[in-house]
Amino acid sequence: MKRRLDWLLSSRGIRIVHEDASLLVLDKPAPFLVIPDRYDDSIPNIYRILEGELGEIFVVHRIDKETSGLVVFAKSAEAHRHMSGQFEGREVEKVYEAIVRGRPERTEGVIDLPIREKIRGIMSVDRKKGKPSVTRYRVLNEFRGFAHLELHPETGRMHQIRIHLKAIGLPILCDLAYGGGGGFHLSEIKVGYRKKVEDREEVEEKPLLSRTALHASGLSFRHPSNGERVAFASRLPKDMRSVVRMLTKYAAGRGGG
Repeated sequence: MKRRLDWLLSSRGIRIVHEDASLLVLDKPAPFLVIPDRYDDSIPNIYRILEGELGEIFVVHRIDKETSGLVVFAKSAEAHRHMSGQFEGREVEKVYEAIVRGRPERTEGVIDLPIREKIRGIMSVDRKKGKPSVTRYRVLNEFRGFAHLELHPETGRMHQIRIHLKAIGLPILCDLAYGGGGGFHLSEIKVGYRKKVEDREEVEEKPLLSRTALHASGLSFRHPSNGERVAFASRLPKDMRSVVRMLTKYAAGRGGG
């Protein structure tokens, strides 16, 4: 018989990727919080669900509400210390995928720009007072005015990938906070797009994507129980796959942006 926890997670679109006595690796959808909101504790979040069913649980790292993908929790203080040490020591390999606006100048590169919090919850590049922040990237696909990137953040600053990509002129699609615009519609790329008509009235076009196009697709680290290297992966979610498919169909090839 399945645990109540399995149902609570799956009913919210959260998948258990791996579970053992030390760790719990989850694949979360967007938008969904990993930890309680700092201003409104009533908003559903993974930590409260786990705490309610498992008791003591430890947050190893977090990803933004609008970011989908892999996140790790520790089941003991010892496992948490072990994992936290790896994250702080940059021993954890993190892989993300993003769809961005603009055309990368190179097929791969390194963004090395210090970051600090500018105003509440919003980060910015600050070459004098910012903390060292490094992100490696490589282009998976290029389109007219858009690109699909693979990213490897070597540090773990808040909003690091989002602010780094904005800083090089490649804001993440639908990232309102950092210049990626609002919802992404097919009419933006399909020449001659016509709105649907029902009862002689035009139907408002629904966006293909309405959240930040960022996905935590891979994690690799040493398991706290035996020190062996383990790796986990998450497929690009349906909403981002749909955007890539439409870009491939209607915006193939390099172009302006």
